[in-house]
Amino acid sequence: MKAIIIEDEKRAQIYLQGVLEQVAPEINVVAVCDDLPSGVIAIRKNKPDLVFLDIEMPKYNGLEIVNFFGKNEIEFSIVFTTAYNQYAIQAFKTAALDYLLKPIDPEELKETIERYKQKNKIQQYEQLVLLNESLTKETKIAIPDGNNLQLISSEEIMYLKADSNYTQIFLENGKKHITSRILKNFEDTLKDYKQFFRCHKSYIVNTTFIECYSKSDGGTIILKNKQEIPVSPEKSEELLSYFTKIER
Repeated sequence: MKAIIIEDEKRAQIYLQGVLEQVAPEINVVAVCDDLPSGVIAIRKNKPDLVFLDIEMPKYNGLEIVNFFGKNEIEFSIVFTTAYNQYAIQAFKTAALDYLLKPIDPEELKETIERYKQKNKIQQYEQLVLLNESLTKETKIAIPDGNNLQLISSEEIMYLKADSNYTQIFLENGKKHITSRILKNFEDTLKDYKQFFRCHKSYIVNTTFIECYSKSDGGTIILKNKQEIPVSPEKSEELLSYFTKIER
């Protein structure tokens, strides 16, 4: 089997090649490319069976491969390599496409290769379009700031806090925005973003940043930056439904 790696990080290229040699020596890596355009050229030239494709690359991201090939030209299977969080990974599952989370686990790579061997080649174009639409959907939120609108990615928001008739928005990078909108406005705006949860009358949290939940003192969330957020008693069970619990 012939494979091509399209990945902009040299270390990731070398690592993936090494793991492939270890778990699937029958795969011959015929080209390693630093970006999507050179990868497309290599695909047309080498006619690979498998393409390991990074999503987050400069200039062109991996999802834009659908812009370089026609519907009947994608005769190879694609395995996406990505650092996307679990929420975004749902898009891969919906599109029924293979993906490997970075850092790549050798056993998961081996299982992916086995799945490829066992399945018939199918037309992936519709699946790729679906994935592209899912992940490139506008996820920036416009925050009023005087006469301007601050555009903030939903994935950057750690939590929001009510402040009288204002709302404070705390970002992963430590920055804070204050806007003249009440928290209820943001609750309505964010209802389609399933990772956001109103855990308290004064707080909305991005559940992807939750590191710990303490039942003491009525319930407290601890975020990855060690910020403590109170949880209303009536919200505790709903909050826990976001996560898989190990039963006794």
